[in-house]
Amino acid sequence: MYGDEATVRKILTELGDTWAVVGLSSNRQRAAYGVAQVLQRFGKRVVPVHPKAETVHGEQGYASLADIPFEVDVVDVFVNSDLAGAVADEAVARGARAVWFQLDVIDEAAYERTRAAGLEMVMDRCPAIEIPRLG
Repeated sequence: MYGDEATVRKILTELGDTWAVVGLSSNRQRAAYGVAQVLQRFGKRVVPVHPKAETVHGEQGYASLADIPFEVDVVDVFVNSDLAGAVADEAVARGARAVWFQLDVIDEAAYERTRAAGLEMVMDRCPAIEIPRLG
């Protein structure tokens, strides 16, 4: 299990409210769209990161993590496992406090690197499922 309950709770409640959601576009059929809505309902600022750099849920989008001109607390990753490790490395480089790999996004080497860099990390979980449980 990559992300015990204490780590999940810490990321969702203590590490800040600005979440960069990598893979979030205006496509309502994609999981990232609905998860971002849930995060917003629970008070998180959701920053779309997608090559199209679209505005989603009222928030300006950016083409990459490096393009975001303000601090990011958590990087939520909705790309496939082959690409996720590079996103985790970008999150470390830009000073994020945590990385969250969505359901079925698994890269054990990226998990180890990210944790070794001092960030909290959860893998193969969904914050939209976890955050209502905190109540």
